[in-house]
Amino acid sequence: MTTESARKKLEKLKPILNGCSIKTARMGQDMLGAIASIGKKDNYEKLSFTNFRCGVITPDMPTDEDAVLVYIHGGGYVAGGIEYAKGYASYLSEKTGIKTFFPAYRLAPENKCPDAVKDCLKTYKYLTETLAYDPKKIILIGESAGGGLIYSLCASIKKLSLPLPLGLIAISPWVDLTMSGSSYEFNDEKDPSMTLERLRFFAENYTDEPTDPIASPLFGDLSDLPPSLIISGGDEIMLSDSILLHEKLLSQSSPSRHHVEEGLWHAYPLYHLTDVDDGLIIDFIKELLCNEERPPLDEA
Repeated sequence: MTTESARKKLEKLKPILNGCSIKTARMGQDMLGAIASIGKKDNYEKLSFTNFRCGVITPDMPTDEDAVLVYIHGGGYVAGGIEYAKGYASYLSEKTGIKTFFPAYRLAPENKCPDAVKDCLKTYKYLTETLAYDPKKIILIGESAGGGLIYSLCASIKKLSLPLPLGLIAISPWVDLTMSGSSYEFNDEKDPSMTLERLRFFAENYTDEPTDPIASPLFGDLSDLPPSLIISGGDEIMLSDSILLHEKLLSQSSPSRHHVEEGLWHAYPLYHLTDVDDGLIIDFIKELLCNEERPPLDEA
């Protein structure tokens, strides 16, 4: 799919989804998943926990049987699920040769903050305690709301004095549910996939306290975290979240890289654009696993 064709499809959906109901938001997320989904979906299984399910994709030819990716999907905390997440999880597993888990955490407004964080924590503890994976072989990948969840999850891991994962990859992370950054104004019209009105609707359904760090990890303790790769589009409405997150990570001694792809929109890597290099994420995963004792250098 080219950048132009993807943008046109998203622009058609934007007015339909803006200010929509929860039901429509969930249908819209499924449509976005269909647009973005590529990759094999073989070797797929579901795990059942008390309150949610978790998908698992096992690659045909594993490159590192000790490593695990955990992909946490987006959807404004109110939409998305196991079928939506399976598309990009399959792509990650296929491209890296690494087993990929993807929790279908509970959604708002039926289950408000911090239920989604609790489900992600349960998944992490299942991997490290029940399956005995080494945390230093686990990489968390989150997109949009999932990008916020990986940092809220790390805060919960730290609070319990558990070992942190090897690294974090945040794709267009939503880490400030107060939406205080300047890009919420200057990129509102540019982003074909998201609007301020829609984000306000999502935030109101997810939490009554948007300044609480468990909902908005930008306002929490981000010190001494594993290396982060943050990816955002230059036209995306939540660009400020990525910029401020990157700056705060560096200020609190947490290694971070931030890549901005000019002219592109929120969560653009999920669309596998043929005219855009999509190797950043795969290369970072390889770098982390090849340099477990020497984390990537901080980048301003």
